[in-house]
Amino acid sequence: MNARERWIAYWTLVLRETLRFLRIWIQTVVPPMVTTALYFVIFGNLIGERVGPMAGHPYRDFIVPGLIMMSVITNSYANVVSSFFGAKYQRHVEEMLVAPVPHYVILGGYVTGGILRGLVVGLAVTAVAAVFAEVRVHAGWVLVAMAVLTAGLFSIGGFINAVFARNFDDISLIPTFVLTPLTYLGGVFYSIDLLPPFWRELSLFNPILYMVDAFRYGMLGVHDSPLWASFVIVLTAGTALWVLALSLLRRGVGLRS
Repeated sequence: MNARERWIAYWTLVLRETLRFLRIWIQTVVPPMVTTALYFVIFGNLIGERVGPMAGHPYRDFIVPGLIMMSVITNSYANVVSSFFGAKYQRHVEEMLVAPVPHYVILGGYVTGGILRGLVVGLAVTAVAAVFAEVRVHAGWVLVAMAVLTAGLFSIGGFINAVFARNFDDISLIPTFVLTPLTYLGGVFYSIDLLPPFWRELSLFNPILYMVDAFRYGMLGVHDSPLWASFVIVLTAGTALWVLALSLLRRGVGLRS
């Protein structure tokens, strides 16, 4: 394939993945908005008044970046894992494998679709957050860069999960037992400075903490860890997972019976 044909194949995959989640927007975009509204009602209004300011900001403002990043993570991951596993289950993934399309184009198309869903849902959640709290921008480039990199990282993670999944139950194991605990323990609702020394040190091994922390800096200008560390961790993890996912796709792991 020449460059033009590869470009057409890539954008065809991206368009299909984008239309797939936009067609069912009531199932993909609306639920995170409703969940975010509930978080603000419970944590922002009821609990937030008793917690008081955190890191120099009202509590409801403090949790905005974490809630947005949480929606970006879960939706970018969910988009790719469900879509690629569906392609495996319905056996039409074989059509892509036998077509003269480079594996990195296939992977890039799925990952871009996951990134777009993560960003679309993130913007929708931001709109909901603006109703309950003050949405600020301290460093716009940090917000955009961290949102895109994080969505890309978890999109690749969703792809790897789909490769190894054997049934629909397998695609829910990682989100339930890994992503959800790490997200809730990643500083979404609190600053790690409030934790006892042991738990604070343990939290530093949670990669989601650095993503939320950098995104919070982009909005509020406060952070618990060095900004450079957040980008190094996300870029390193993303590169490693990309190489792994591409290797699995080339070898046909979980794809050829």
